[in-house]
Amino acid sequence: MPEPALVLVGTPIGNLGDLSPRSVAALAEADVIAAEDTRRTRALLAHAGVPTTGRLVALHAHNEAEMAARLVDRIAHGARVAYVTDAGMPGISDPGERLVRAALAAGAPVEVVPGPSAVLAALVVSGFPTGRFAFEGFLPRKGRERAARLAALAGEERTVVLFESPRRLAATLEDLADVLGTDRPVAVARELTKVFETVWRGTLGKAAEEDTGPEPRGEQVIVIGPPPTPLHPVEAEDDAIEAALRVELEAGASVRDAAGAVAVQLGLSRRRVYALATSLRGRT
Repeated sequence: MPEPALVLVGTPIGNLGDLSPRSVAALAEADVIAAEDTRRTRALLAHAGVPTTGRLVALHAHNEAEMAARLVDRIAHGARVAYVTDAGMPGISDPGERLVRAALAAGAPVEVVPGPSAVLAALVVSGFPTGRFAFEGFLPRKGRERAARLAALAGEERTVVLFESPRRLAATLEDLADVLGTDRPVAVARELTKVFETVWRGTLGKAAEEDTGPEPRGEQVIVIGPPPTPLHPVEAEDDAIEAALRVELEAGASVRDAAGAVAVQLGLSRRRVYALATSLRGRT
């Protein structure tokens, strides 16, 4: 009899043939299946022959705190809870991250059944160096937080992987070209593992100027290669540093911790950032 636990189950990112036998078994033996989108998951489980009656619940951005607590309580009372995201590995830019933290905080076992990953699939097919890379998830949509993240990427020499929605893809490529430079190599992966899979390769300048493929559908993955020539350290402007500090402070970090995090993030002197953090705190 399987022990009570939270089980993170990887699912296909497009091709149902990528659903592993172990993933099917983990879903079949779970007492509860939590899903970011129950409609998608119901279709996936029907394909796999896994019954859903009385077992499928929604865990998404609008109810994650409440549902995470409920699911951890179910585990504490002997249930085996499986969590799946819309596609790929759960816990990456989705509510699964909060669920894992809640389970660990309560002392509940957490297991993983690995599966497809859009991050790794796009990374390896891009042709860019894979020995060191950074995953940035979704950029903030606007404002100072977006500017701060873009400024941080300007000094990044590793391969970078980003997620983006179809309707914001063009604007994000333009912003990346403006901040990182038009000659920075990029690959845009769409419909990965599906019939119409495409990977557009070129530079950020070209990507921002021209159509990178058919009308976008589904989540897009942007992979930015290292700069053509090594970057020289560029001192960030005070406004960019303060924007990054605000993000940390508003998240509850102390002045000291916020300064340390931003100094590492932007490659700056901790003393300079701490002075700005202290000044910023004094103005709020």
